[in-house]
Amino acid sequence: MDYVTLDAFKIRGTHGHNARERRIEQEFEVSLKVRCDLRAAASSDDLPDTIDFDFLKKCVTDAFARTKYYLVEALAEDIARGALADARAEEVTVSIKKNAVWPDAIPGVTITRVR
Repeated sequence: MDYVTLDAFKIRGTHGHNARERRIEQEFEVSLKVRCDLRAAASSDDLPDTIDFDFLKKCVTDAFARTKYYLVEALAEDIARGALADARAEEVTVSIKKNAVWPDAIPGVTITRVR
């Protein structure tokens, strides 16, 4: 299996269930793991033969900007849909952590979607 990954991308947003989370920006940490065949890219050394990291980053930033989500599960689903828009993506795992919610734990979700 081959994967393109984006790990620990820090982004701020106003997603959450309570009013404070929807009013005051907080930091989120997003990671993506996209299963795809990287043999062509490994042979050619050409960017068009792989899933570009910038594309994955844009999937995240677009989802964060599109709407305010009450649940990070819905936000993760939006990001996964975006990543799977690249026909080479066979599977995507999206993890989102809310780093600033509690001082003693970091809540988050991880979803995996298959084409």
